[in-house]
Amino acid sequence: MRVVTSLVLTIFALAGCAGGRPSDPDRPNAATGSYPFTIKNCGTDVTVRAAPKRVVTMNQTAAEILIHLGVDDRIVGSGYEIYQVPDEIAERYEKLPILSAHGQEITHEKLLEAQPDLVYSSFGSFLTAPHSGDREELHKLGVPTYVTEFDCTEHVAVPGANFPMMYEEYRRLARIFDVPAAGEKLVTEQQTMIDKALAAVKKRDRPLKVMWFYSMWGGTPWAAGPGGLPQNVSDLVGVQNIFADASTKMAEVSWDAVAARNPDVIILADLTRGEPNDLAREKIDLLKKDPLTSKLGAVAADRFIIVPGAQMDPGYGSAYLVPALVDGLNRLP
Repeated sequence: MRVVTSLVLTIFALAGCAGGRPSDPDRPNAATGSYPFTIKNCGTDVTVRAAPKRVVTMNQTAAEILIHLGVDDRIVGSGYEIYQVPDEIAERYEKLPILSAHGQEITHEKLLEAQPDLVYSSFGSFLTAPHSGDREELHKLGVPTYVTEFDCTEHVAVPGANFPMMYEEYRRLARIFDVPAAGEKLVTEQQTMIDKALAAVKKRDRPLKVMWFYSMWGGTPWAAGPGGLPQNVSDLVGVQNIFADASTKMAEVSWDAVAARNPDVIILADLTRGEPNDLAREKIDLLKKDPLTSKLGAVAADRFIIVPGAQMDPGYGSAYLVPALVDGLNRLP
């Protein structure tokens, strides 16, 4: 551990000597083009001195975004695999070095051994001392980090969480990697897809009530609350999230609360990480066998919409929730 830390510190101390004073994030440095620059990310100043060449993505969702930005050849390690990789990027994803066991975080030692010049995470909790390493410590080693603004603090609802916020993440990453056109391409493609889906929304006499059923962690149902992209999708499509008043963006709820709020439709996250009742078919079986939930109209009438569980976490796939929800709702009587 001491040897690895010393090696990384030496390498990045030398790298840190290059370049001048960090510039304003919107004003390229006159002497060196667009580098160095400093951005504010989750309340932390992050200085990027050059386009990264050795990035570690802490989780699958982060790696997927960089693949779609076309910079996956710069990923020297990834981790926390919890779902099946989409077919369209499977071949490219399989080439990435995986630094952790399935469903496990990258250890601090493995992270340092990869000698990254950028660490990117979709979960703020990963870049803390009890997990893969504290952001401040990594920055002192000369390793900049970027955490999605959707999850600066685990489970905390983010005011204004929406797709423009996701697009801003694409643009920031594209700027960090010096591929601005790739960022704009992603924004245009996803906004076009969302607009097309919303144009097909079937008009109803009243907004339908939906439950975003994510998991059964610890034997308790967890559902999407406010301050996340599922809530934004609900607002865009014109349905009511029955847990929009929860205190967190992913809320631990009860079946009594679900029954009392009586959703018209249950949106099931199909998770492939291997936990009990993660698969959509397991959730349906659970709902139909439970004495309380089996009596719900949505359960009795099979008013379910199944989406990949990973899409409920902020990432490239989240935009696909919009056409999936619109199509599923339009098929209902």
